[in-house]
Amino acid sequence: MATTGRAEEQENPAESGTVSGPQEAPAPEAGTDEKLAEVEDRWRRAAADLENLRKRHAADLRRETEAERARVAAAWLPVLDNLELALAHAESDPSAIVQGVHAIRDQAVRLLAGLGYPRDEETGVRFDPNRHEVVAVVEDPGTEPNTVTRVVRPGYGTDRHQLRPTAVTVSKSQG
Repeated sequence: MATTGRAEEQENPAESGTVSGPQEAPAPEAGTDEKLAEVEDRWRRAAADLENLRKRHAADLRRETEAERARVAAAWLPVLDNLELALAHAESDPSAIVQGVHAIRDQAVRLLAGLGYPRDEETGVRFDPNRHEVVAVVEDPGTEPNTVTRVVRPGYGTDRHQLRPTAVTVSKSQG
C-alpha cells in the first residue's frame, strides 16, 4: 500500500503543525510553585485582613450605637426630672401645675428639635403628602382647596428625616 504525503500528514498531525488532540502542558518555569505559594499566602492574608476589618467595623458600630442611645437617654433625663417635680407638687396650686406641664412640654419639644426633629403644626399651608397625614377633609369656603385647616396631631421632623407626619384636616375642592 502506497501512501501519499497527505495520508502521512493525516496520520501524524504533530509533524504538520496542526494538532487536534490533547496537548501537553508546557513545562513549568523554575520557581512557579514558589510564586504560586506566595500569591496564595498574600490572598489568604488579604482575606484575613478583610474579615478582621469587618469584625472591627461591626464592633465600632455597636459601640457608636450604644453611645448614641446613651446620649439621647441622657438628654431626656431633665424632662423626666421635671415631670417628677410636677407630680411631687400635684397637691399645690392647679394653675402652677398646668404652667409646669406646659414648660415640660416645651422642654421636650426643644429636645426633639435639637435631635433633628422639629415640631410641625403649621396651618394655612398647602397639603404636602410628604409631611402630612390627612385624617379628615372639610368644606371650608374661606380657604383654597388642599389647604391644611387644622392640626389634629403635630408631626416631628423634616421632609428628609421624619419621625412622625402631621395629622391634619384639609379643605376640599369646591365643585
